[in-house]
Amino acid sequence: FSAGTVTTRLTETVKRVLDITFAIAGLVLSAPFMICAIVCIKLDTKGPILFRQERVGKHGKVFTLYKFRSMQVDAESITGPVWACERDPRVTRVGWILRKIRLDETPQMFNVLVGKMSFIGPRPERPVFVSQLKEQIPFYALRFSVKPGITGWAQVKYPYGSTVSDALEKLQYDLYYVKNCSVFLDLIIMFNTIRVILFGRGAR
Repeated sequence: FSAGTVTTRLTETVKRVLDITFAIAGLVLSAPFMICAIVCIKLDTKGPILFRQERVGKHGKVFTLYKFRSMQVDAESITGPVWACERDPRVTRVGWILRKIRLDETPQMFNVLVGKMSFIGPRPERPVFVSQLKEQIPFYALRFSVKPGITGWAQVKYPYGSTVSDALEKLQYDLYYVKNCSVFLDLIIMFNTIRVILFGRGAR
């Protein structure tokens, strides 16, 4: 809390322009792959193509996040809300591939276009987990000072987390981003994201 965040109105405006630009470009470039994903999902398992789930956004406001469905239908009907784990048995055959190359995340660019998410920011978490983590981790709510992102500093610097301990480690990266948010840092994260996708790191 030394001097607050460095985000200004100009920074937010530039970031929004970049978000729209990246989202439109991303949707255009990934359109053929998204069509392929839709066909593969329909051929692999019965159920909807898109997966809708409530997530917590900026200032704690809940919104609906969209992804390509990579798990079995009603995957949590017995277990209830749980974090994804290594070699998660709920993931479908096509889902493994989509997650490995991060193609399941592409529908989130529509969330970016409507302003619920940013291209870069903390990972949007589910309300049930947010309630638990806010009670167990000091300052956890500060990550909601900015819009959640498709990718972010924590996502490229730390593997996928499935425990409170992981959430604490990732929070440190999220708070660093909140404190030092800038176009330059966003570009660094974009470069690192491309590298993570190419090497398939952190997928579950």
